Amino acid sequence: MITISPEAAALQRSRSGVSYPPAMDWPLVIPIVIVVVLVAILVLYLWSTRNALVGLSHRIDEAWRDITAERQRRAELVPPLVEKVQGYATHEQGVFQAVTRARDETLRATTPEDATRAENHLQQSLRTVFGTADSFPQLLASPDFLQLQADLVDTEERIRASRRFYNGAVREFNAKIQVFPNSLFAKRLGFTQRDFFEVGDSATVAEPPRIQF
Repeated sequence: MITISPEAAALQRSRSGVSYPPAMDWPLVIPIVIVVVLVAILVLYLWSTRNALVGLSHRIDEAWRDITAERQRRAELVPPLVEKVQGYATHEQGVFQAVTRARDETLRATTPEDATRAENHLQQSLRTVFGTADSFPQLLASPDFLQLQADLVDTEERIRASRRFYNGAVREFNAKIQVFPNSLFAKRLGFTQRDFFEVGDSATVAEPPRIQF
């Protein structure tokens, strides 16, 4: 068996004009491949997480718009309610002024924090108004008053449903940006915790105070 030395083989290849690629330097290539794969996984994770947070943020904004619309609808029901009850209880001017102030406060409230405070005030003042109305059986039997009651109850149910949807989305969003490793980069991507829309205390989020008739 004839053995050809590497130098002879190289000389033979050079004479034949055929070039061969150099041997792969695997100790150098493997770390590079690993780094590229890890970077790709990180980029994909950041992209998917950002999309999820954007989707949750849109859900929160949509729910807040629904809450705002229903709160405005309820605010429109307050003046005719005050006018109706005031026609019977002319001596209770302080009650009507309080509910009017609370109604105006809800219209000015644009953030969940401000709306929470305004909601508590309006709930309290509405209870006082209906407590005043209880002293007048003729008023309680009035078709106009009964319709206002029905409209307010319907609006309260809508606000309650929108609030639960909103707070659920906020809870999911806040949990997602706090969990590791999202907490390392969520703020850098422009995502910060969102405020709940609460009434009374945290226990009332799932079952908020309602007007009792």
